[in-house]
Amino acid sequence: MVGRIRVPVSLPLLLVVLIGWAWSALSPISTQRASGQGTAAPVVVVPLAGAISPPTARFVTDALADAERRGASAVVIELDTPGGLLTSTDEIVRAILASEVPVVVWVAPDGARAASAGVFVTYAAHVAAMAPSTRIGSASPVSLAGEMDETMERKVTNDAVSQVRTLADLRGRDAAWAEASVREAANVTAAEAERLGVVDFLAPDLPSLLAGIDGRTVEVASGPVTIETSGAETVRAEPGWLDQVLALLADPTVAYILLSLGGLGLFLELSNPGVTFPGVFGGIALLLGLFGLGSLPVNWAGAALIGFGFLLFVLDLFVPSFGTLTIGGLVSFVLGSYLLLGNGAPPALAIAPAAIWTLALLLVAVFALLAVLAGRTVLRRPETGREGLVGAVGTVRRGLDPDGVVFVDGELWQATASDAGGDPAAMIPEGTAVAVAAVDGLRLLVRPATAAETAGAGVAILPPPDHAVRRPTATGPVSTAPADVT
Repeated sequence: MVGRIRVPVSLPLLLVVLIGWAWSALSPISTQRASGQGTAAPVVVVPLAGAISPPTARFVTDALADAERRGASAVVIELDTPGGLLTSTDEIVRAILASEVPVVVWVAPDGARAASAGVFVTYAAHVAAMAPSTRIGSASPVSLAGEMDETMERKVTNDAVSQVRTLADLRGRDAAWAEASVREAANVTAAEAERLGVVDFLAPDLPSLLAGIDGRTVEVASGPVTIETSGAETVRAEPGWLDQVLALLADPTVAYILLSLGGLGLFLELSNPGVTFPGVFGGIALLLGLFGLGSLPVNWAGAALIGFGFLLFVLDLFVPSFGTLTIGGLVSFVLGSYLLLGNGAPPALAIAPAAIWTLALLLVAVFALLAVLAGRTVLRRPETGREGLVGAVGTVRRGLDPDGVVFVDGELWQATASDAGGDPAAMIPEGTAVAVAAVDGLRLLVRPATAAETAGAGVAILPPPDHAVRRPTATGPVSTAPADVT
């Protein structure tokens, strides 16, 4: 008979809670009710602030899919971006074009901008609006690998022009200005954008925006749709913690710092094997940094220079280069840091120079600390073996005339009194504090200890039993035996 296994009632409940937590953690977005209690379909507000990157594209596309499942009347993308990656921008544009729900791009709040990639996202929207004190433009493509040759620059620019003109024709917006934004990096204010037909209207706040789009008929992927926002509830989509972590890792400066700290941690682990923490931390940081850089167009020559710099640091541990390898590693590290994302990277996708020099100074500080610790280790008095006995303080157990017995370091030793030059000295009576001057085989050469040496010993020295004296053995100090020393 097979016995039953009784599962505590709390265990299934715990599993349900854990599964629910994991589901919510991996959920692309979390929503917050903002306003409105009407019976109309909700309006989903999606914030898109900062550089457009793979995590940003993931958040926006998932929010659009979630809005379709909710049966939302419209999706409002609240845009404020300095630009971003072309691949991520294309992903957002394709999601907008395929959306069954009308998508409204609103450049807001006041002071926001739709620069570079933001122009493409704005032109792709079914309805485009801007807050009064905002701007749009500068959509010229930039290569992160440095300067492009004339042919490549012409190919990339023409491709971007054809894309933005296609979006302009699809949505009935100004195609000539869109082309100028790409070819000449043209910029306009919100008022100029409305006058030129770049956007449909201006909206200083969300209620004004909803009132402006109410009743408009737009063409979505499935056909014409009339937007109804009167009395609609607004639901604000917020990225979950996983999206926030991915967005943080996709920041070039954060990814670079993690990559550098990971290399430093592994270097410290190799220089001090067994410490464990630097190795574990360095491995995790290195992998997270590589993940972050994986979503960015990295110049692998720069990454190779950074790796080569850390290789020189490790080699300096085993090769007596007198600091040459360390200096070479620092130079390689700094050069690789500047080349990692290219000199032509826009500010939104560039590594902060302050981070580069801070980490370079951190490496210098670490090497200086290691050099000081190594020097202290070399200069420190040995504490074990024959060398460790030199300078030790003990007491005379049998008067030295010049030979006798002393108690040093917890053991009895045969000893000879000597002066500063190592010659036999006058008799040293029993109970006198002595310091070991040298070790001659299994015999100690001692001299009277100074008051400072006696005080600095700081150890109470207990005499052995009267009946026992330690005799010298073949390999060490005297051994314990019945007292028969004469």
